[in-house]
Amino acid sequence: MPVVEEYYDVVVVGAGHAGCEAALACARMGLETIMFTVSVDSIALMPCNPNIGGSSKGHLVREIDALGGEMGKNIDKTFIQSKMLNASKGPAVYSLRAQADKQDYTREMRRTLENTEGLHVRQGEAAEIIVEGGKLQGIKMASGAIYRCKAAVLAAGTYLRARCIYGEVSQNTGPNGLQAAVYLTESLQKNGVKMRRFKTGTPARVDKRSLDFTKMEEQFGDERIVPFSFATDPESVQKDQVSCWLTYTTPETHQIIRNNLDRSPLFSGAIEGTGPRYCPSIEDKVVKFADKERHQVFIEPEGLYTNEMYLGGLSSSLPEDVQYEMYRTVKGLENVRIVRNAYAIEYDCIDALQLNPTLEFKNITGLYSAGQINGSSGYEEAAAQGLIAGINAALSIQNKDRLVLDRSQAYIGVLIDDLVTKETHEPYRMMTSRAEYRLLLRQDNADMRLTEIGYRVGLIDEDRYQKYLTKKEIIQREMDRLRQIHVGGSETVQNFLEKHNSTLLNNGSGMTLAELLKRPELNYFLLAEIDPVRPVIPRDAAEQVNINLKYEGYINRQMKQVEQFKKLENRRLSSGFDYTAVKGLRKEAVQKLEAFKPASIGQASRISGVSPADISVLLVYLEQKRREA
Repeated sequence: MPVVEEYYDVVVVGAGHAGCEAALACARMGLETIMFTVSVDSIALMPCNPNIGGSSKGHLVREIDALGGEMGKNIDKTFIQSKMLNASKGPAVYSLRAQADKQDYTREMRRTLENTEGLHVRQGEAAEIIVEGGKLQGIKMASGAIYRCKAAVLAAGTYLRARCIYGEVSQNTGPNGLQAAVYLTESLQKNGVKMRRFKTGTPARVDKRSLDFTKMEEQFGDERIVPFSFATDPESVQKDQVSCWLTYTTPETHQIIRNNLDRSPLFSGAIEGTGPRYCPSIEDKVVKFADKERHQVFIEPEGLYTNEMYLGGLSSSLPEDVQYEMYRTVKGLENVRIVRNAYAIEYDCIDALQLNPTLEFKNITGLYSAGQINGSSGYEEAAAQGLIAGINAALSIQNKDRLVLDRSQAYIGVLIDDLVTKETHEPYRMMTSRAEYRLLLRQDNADMRLTEIGYRVGLIDEDRYQKYLTKKEIIQREMDRLRQIHVGGSETVQNFLEKHNSTLLNNGSGMTLAELLKRPELNYFLLAEIDPVRPVIPRDAAEQVNINLKYEGYINRQMKQVEQFKKLENRRLSSGFDYTAVKGLRKEAVQKLEAFKPASIGQASRISGVSPADISVLLVYLEQKRREA
């Protein structure tokens, strides 16, 4: 019987946040690309929380944008509230977060995909990977159609053999009741891919008209909105915003949960998969934090044209009747009506230790994997991986050097390095604490760190690149100017310092404006009062000047740490290195190193089970070999 057979440069399996970024990257880099999804209505679906960004995740979105990805631009078009989190703390942990109109977000991303040259969107379920001699040849669909390709990106999200569960109800579906992908797991296993079973969950969606907001605390967006994309004109995103609301669980809520734990699939054994420790269900929170009398519940709108509200903090898989009972003990939810039940979802994913830092499988050339299928959680983590997998798939076809961001360059580098070097026993979530060099990897300077890379791979156009170069020059010129301008103890300066509760200058002595700026009570914007010749520069450039000078000592110290890190990263290890020949290495370390085959000493040092003492032994061995040579 004849079957459809077509040829493409790249096949992308999945149209979630990872798949969208991978497909757009490949097509924009000039490759004929086809993207498959179980439903074209699920493109860039937000099956859980209705927001983009947040602590550390905002960093990822800005890095995606700086490299030429789409997520930041898309949320700038479709947000309904925006807020800079951690603004009372240091700039290293500032994180932008925006509520999305879910339908608009999906619609805008679909419009972008469908109007990108060289990109084709197709509904269908991928059933098999076609591999010959350790090299990917194509993807076979459940319909029997074959799509030959030079590279493929698996971005299957939480759809592989997915099962949605609440109480005694278990349905073999993907998120939001969409069709699960039932065939691909078996094909991956036949080709030697090690699979795991993870679990995540989502709260109920409720009818806005059934809520009493007078019993809740209103949460507003920022007065001045900061866009996610460096290419978005800040003035274009200033608009009226919707409110979110904060309420709390009660001791009665917790008691109802405790009384029904035997009916929770999490505790009854009905769920096999491992859930995310940093995004626990309300059942988990009540059990693990038994001393807490209440937990926060954020009520967030799902969009401008719907009454559905998201109950952030109340993720659950309890039965429907228990969900009603416990929700109605929360202040403001006494008469709540559920639109969609909360549920847990179980799904297959891969062990990401099988991937290279490029996100290509070590044992299947041309096959890449990105997103929640890699054992991560979150829209932003998925999009970041999708972008890198797509870029590397395209670069491999173009016979160019692959792109690997290290831990000192980007949060994306930290994310991928953690996934491919550290054993992940639960869905991985990005956090600022995971980044050793977070003062250098701020969300405000993502363009300074990564735009040149995006331009080099072909995802940043010439106009945007020239604007970046201009901004970079403005920042450097202004920093140099502030280092050169001295102010003495004049009456104007002393009055200014006194007004801001700052130490006065001794008459006759002076300080540069850059030195004054380092004082905790002062900043670049305040100094304008005693800086009459100051040029007018864009606000984002001014913020860079302020941070770079105020934290200069800390930044320089961290850059020295990066130099040491780079030395270990540059000590390369061949894939055929014989670790059994290194005397003094512990047996566990030999086993881990032989299995993982790290590319460098730096990467070896981050493998679980390899100690600092093992690294010292390796360094001594390499130095001996170097001298012998």
